[in-house]
Amino acid sequence: MSFCLTGVGLTHANGFRALCDISLRAAPGERIALIGPSGAGKTSLLSVLGTALAPTDGQLEILGFGQNIGPTVALRSRIGSIHQAPPIPGRQRVVTAVLAGKLGQWPAWKSLASLLYPLDLAGARAALERVDLADKLFARCDQLSGGQLQRVGIARVLYQQPDLILADEPVSALDPALALATVRLLIADAEARGATLVASLHAVDLAIGNFTRIVGVKAGRIAFDLPAGEVTVPLLHELYAGEGGELPVQAHEPHFLTQAAANGAATRSACC
Repeated sequence: MSFCLTGVGLTHANGFRALCDISLRAAPGERIALIGPSGAGKTSLLSVLGTALAPTDGQLEILGFGQNIGPTVALRSRIGSIHQAPPIPGRQRVVTAVLAGKLGQWPAWKSLASLLYPLDLAGARAALERVDLADKLFARCDQLSGGQLQRVGIARVLYQQPDLILADEPVSALDPALALATVRLLIADAEARGATLVASLHAVDLAIGNFTRIVGVKAGRIAFDLPAGEVTVPLLHELYAGEGGELPVQAHEPHFLTQAAANGAATRSACC
């Protein structure tokens, strides 16, 4: 089991209930997309899975670590987090930002030495090549665009090779074609290593067109947890009700709504 959450809730210090009664599990190698309206709790859920936030109730197990999970180095080194706005110091060089992916796996002397002089230039360059940024190896991070900085964060996780990848809107600053290519890169990397990938995505078409399992999140609860082929247009409209009536798409998979409608028709036919 990659992770198992049972009845997990999260209440912030100000009393806001971000998550309520979340039960979710994933086997190693699963690819899960989280979708839902803004403020639904997707980022909070990823933060709990990444041990950045401790749940206020419920039980969880992550990568074999059970209840009372703390932010231990042993666990954190096996989790790779990709942020919408990567927390990378602007003065840091790209090569150092990428190599930071291994800091939890290296001994202390190697981690300190690498901060002074990058110890694996070839490894950092190879990871950056996968996101088309090899030419930025020695650039300062504050010289990059938002989309380039997102890809540096992705390169860091590719270099880290974690067992669990948690991606929070990882391609929000990329154009549709590059976003599609980058999501497929993450999926291919996870598949090749048998890692679990959980990604929160704004674009519904990008999620349904590429992930095998779709989890809809709304008001801090799981609205549905289905194979991508069973997600229908009515389900999506119900999930995003109150969001202006339009589903968030970026035309990555132009026929996904037609397919979702067909899935709904087939389900109704089977039931009737």
